[in-house]
Amino acid sequence: MPLRAEDVRVDLACGTEADGRRRGWYLVRVRAEALRPLGLHPDQPASKIVGPARPPWWYAAAARAARDTT
Repeated sequence: MPLRAEDVRVDLACGTEADGRRRGWYLVRVRAEALRPLGLHPDQPASKIVGPARPPWWYAAAARAARDTT
């Protein structure tokens, strides 16, 4: 795993909604410096969006292409 256990923190919050259903929420935190070797630190240029998003059809075509490979 690229991250050490001490670099990641996972919290769980539970509660009951107004309609009586129980819900749980996870909060995952990763130390910023642990992201640097992966190129994901917020100060690194590679971690920022540098162009427009691909159109929705592009993702569908990629999924079809991945399924069709044998």
